[in-house]
Amino acid sequence: MKKAIIALGTNLGHRWENLSKAIRALEFLPGSTTVVASSHIYETEPFEVPDEQNKYLNMCIVVMTELSARALLGACLGIEAAMGRTRTIKNAARVIDIDLLLYEGEEIRSEELNVPHPEIRNRAFVMVPLAEMFPEKKVLDYDFSAAYQRIDKSGIERLG
Repeated sequence: MKKAIIALGTNLGHRWENLSKAIRALEFLPGSTTVVASSHIYETEPFEVPDEQNKYLNMCIVVMTELSARALLGACLGIEAAMGRTRTIKNAARVIDIDLLLYEGEEIRSEELNVPHPEIRNRAFVMVPLAEMFPEKKVLDYDFSAAYQRIDKSGIERLG
């Protein structure tokens, strides 16, 4: 079993329900995938978006899985598609966004997968929930403490 860290975000439709559906779908994946921890849910302003959008709900979860990093990414993309996510415009509003941030023991740089996710340190909406779960600001040998100190965390509201 390997530990993986996943970020979830949504700003279309029933946002709370979208997060719940995505988590349930992740737990139904083959390979004994289980959600073992989750952050609170945070409401955040849209970040680097091409148009006016609703606020996002964001959170992070920790899963234990027998799936490889590539298989887990494929499953996440499949869940997004099944929930109605379309990829027509970069950073467009979305029903669900599921990003594989970190995968235990792996550093991958390829066209389809980058682990650790290259944007973690630039996104407060990812680092705030991560810091809640990992107050030492280090997880799976990934240290985001310096980035967490410098990034603007205003506009991020913990909801539940």
